[in-house]
Amino acid sequence: MILIADCGSTKIDWCALKNGKLEKQIFTMGMNAVMLSEEEIRERIAAELIPELGNFAEQISAVFFYGAGCISEEVCSNVAHAIKANISSAETVEVYTDLLAAARSLCGHEPGIACIMGTGSNSCLYDGQAIVQNVSPLGYVLGDEGSGAVLGKLFLGDVLKKQLPAEVCDRFLSEYDLDLLTIIRRVYKEPFANRFLASVTPFLSKNINVPEIHELVYNAFRAFFRRNIRQYTQYESHNVNFIGSIAYYFADVLREAAEAEGCKIGSIVKSPMKGLIAFHS
Repeated sequence: MILIADCGSTKIDWCALKNGKLEKQIFTMGMNAVMLSEEEIRERIAAELIPELGNFAEQISAVFFYGAGCISEEVCSNVAHAIKANISSAETVEVYTDLLAAARSLCGHEPGIACIMGTGSNSCLYDGQAIVQNVSPLGYVLGDEGSGAVLGKLFLGDVLKKQLPAEVCDRFLSEYDLDLLTIIRRVYKEPFANRFLASVTPFLSKNINVPEIHELVYNAFRAFFRRNIRQYTQYESHNVNFIGSIAYYFADVLREAAEAEGCKIGSIVKSPMKGLIAFHS
């Protein structure tokens, strides 16, 4: 039995497979591995995953973990040791970046451009086996164009600076029970500001026909293509494929932005797990 994990900032999707067939799926709290110690990761797995796995934990021979923040040998080693400490039956524990998960899920063994567009955003040029180019996403302060966190940042700034129709601003603040001081506190004083910023994107999706909101999302997506995708070698000859909730729910606007920037959209899916199951099967 093998265990595949797709770890994002918001949640971790764990799937146990036997002979390529899904036996059990578990969701636990998300994490960014670069921000946690090996001990903290081990404790989280012990508290949240192992009780849900039950007897399956003793049958797992291999674990393939794809995670946000798994960007160095040290971080990957910490995650691998934390997993091995909890699942001693696993003879193989391999840890990779969530970007490789996107590439393997979207492209399989074929070359292409793979992107993540959820709470954060990232992209790479994939040759069918490995990531050969990556424009650093830089996070939602310096980069992460088109991500949920950046869309939320831009939208909240426009709400507070009254750049949107008054009716839209008032309806949003009422629906989300927010005011200026609460927003400032959530962004600058409380942890996980990126999650808070991304949490307002359902309002954008619901109101995408408001011209000002459509323009905000459209311009953010154009910035993603311009500042990331167009830097890849021969980007015009590759399909640009996406994984993530923002790409999925704003697919129509994403396609508009891609066309304006001379890029070809391939597949857009919400989660990489189905593709990862196919890849590892």
